[in-house]
Amino acid sequence: MRIDVLSLFPDMFTPLKQSILGKAIDKGALDFHVTDFRDYTENKHNNVDDYPFGGGAGMLLMAQPIFDAMAAVEKQAGDKGHVVLLDPAGRKFDHHVAEELAQKEHVTFIAGHYEGYDERIRELVDDEISLGDYVLTGGELGAMVIIDATARFLPDVLGNNVSADEDSFQNDLLEFPQYTRPAEFRGRKVPDVLMSGNHAKIAEWRLKESLRRTWQRRPDLLEKRQLTNKERDLLDDVKHE
Repeated sequence: MRIDVLSLFPDMFTPLKQSILGKAIDKGALDFHVTDFRDYTENKHNNVDDYPFGGGAGMLLMAQPIFDAMAAVEKQAGDKGHVVLLDPAGRKFDHHVAEELAQKEHVTFIAGHYEGYDERIRELVDDEISLGDYVLTGGELGAMVIIDATARFLPDVLGNNVSADEDSFQNDLLEFPQYTRPAEFRGRKVPDVLMSGNHAKIAEWRLKESLRRTWQRRPDLLEKRQLTNKERDLLDDVKHE
């Protein structure tokens, strides 16, 4: 998968080249590029923003640098990819949007700054995404969150490809509790079932605990999920314990 970002602050994306994503980039599972669209300005002061027509507070990103930076990405990559605009008015990002983006061969993020965008920039855009009902100083942090969450679904990015399948929000359930050694730590014991070797019992315990955690912390997720008869029975047990 190729990911491009148009940003005024390329250095902000340095952390993405560390840890798991850094390893994915090194082995070619992820092709990552950041373009500073200030490099494509045509005015002598290298300005990328200007005052809005009609008045109003703040400055707007100009169309020209974004259009020309996007043309440069398209020339280098062969296409502009699925273009995502980071914008508070966009659809809310979640686990399912990350899975959807991971199916794309090429995604390009426009990470804006200042008050907003010249509306003509939206002509380049295929998708508008927001992290939530709040406003950040720029789109860089939002882009990094989306890239990290999306990359987890790419083949060979995680050390264990099963990990993403068992994460919280997969199938609209929060992840079950997990434990590692030692089996007892300062009087706190690991549940016996996890050391029983009985895989069927372990799977049932994990499902029940996922249902318990989801019901206690995010009951709204259960409204989205079509529970099986077994899941209903386990959830009833949880509610009556």
